[in-house]
Amino acid sequence: MILPTKHIRTERAIIGIGGELLALMDEPMTVSRLWNEVRARRTVATPATPIDYDWFVLALDFLFLIGVVECQQGLVARAEP
Repeated sequence: MILPTKHIRTERAIIGIGGELLALMDEPMTVSRLWNEVRARRTVATPATPIDYDWFVLALDFLFLIGVVECQQGLVARAEP
């Protein structure tokens, strides 16, 4: 579930979705904007593998737990090193 396996492809694993989220976070943004951008990107790049909002939230939670992203004034942003 977190890592890709023989039965879970990278674009469906939480760490793969988290990588997509990080790639989209050039600037701080709201969760809804980030969700819309992920859905738009997935529609073009990988139309056969859409993700549910639950998986999106799990990936965002995972990134927060490992300290890669933080919440600043209601916006999600990359954490400062």
